[in-house]
Amino acid sequence: MSTHEKLAPFSAIPLYSQLKELLRTRILDGSYASHSQMPSENELGKIYNVSRITVRQALNDLQKEGLIFKIHGKGTFVAKPKAFQNVSRLQGLAEAMSQMGYEVINQLQSFKFIPANSIIAERLKIAEGEEIAEIKRVRLINREPVSLEITYVSKNLGKQLEKADLATRDIFIIIENDCGIALGHANLAIDAVLAEADLTKALRVEEGSPIMRIERLTHAADGTPLDFEYLYYRGDAFQYRLRIDRHGANSQGSEPLMLPNEEQ
Repeated sequence: MSTHEKLAPFSAIPLYSQLKELLRTRILDGSYASHSQMPSENELGKIYNVSRITVRQALNDLQKEGLIFKIHGKGTFVAKPKAFQNVSRLQGLAEAMSQMGYEVINQLQSFKFIPANSIIAERLKIAEGEEIAEIKRVRLINREPVSLEITYVSKNLGKQLEKADLATRDIFIIIENDCGIALGHANLAIDAVLAEADLTKALRVEEGSPIMRIERLTHAADGTPLDFEYLYYRGDAFQYRLRIDRHGANSQGSEPLMLPNEEQ
């Protein structure tokens, strides 16, 4: 009992919600390890001095969030929690994940200069065939590969990024702090693909595994297209989250979320 935080029975926050937050914290900090069995409803009720109904409501909410799963006749088990990024803010992966206590490591796969194909040229508003920089990095969260990022920038910007520490820093941070370019907004398109050879090797998944693909076109503060990326995320390890409002204060004149729909 003394090793567990106590709930506040006279708080305006419902007991089930308090319990849910405590259990979520213990799952995310590893106190309840992935695939370990949770205490039973009766045991949790005794530990936190709450009714079984309160426990069940808290567990149901955690199950909806994908943090736990139930096996009939055996009990409740801890799922492997997915890292997530709030897509409503323009941030690099490490910038977002570090704030939540995750360790992010980058593995630079390649850095080379190539001619821009028609799609990249259209996105970056340059001539087809113009030389650009292509950067491939595998991003690891808590030592596990989560995403493969393929970034395309102009030759001039690429020359600056080539000198930077791409193994430990977000490209967004380098662009702003080292290159002195203020970022403005990004357009995103999200779909799903099946893992092929390059992705199976980079992300350590089986061929045909579901992969979330994001196209992100980032603009400078003055509206100039700056950075076009293909971001491939493991479907079992990562989520993108977005809050949307029915009547947003900034709905007038806002930038579209999706990129142009083109054949690739």
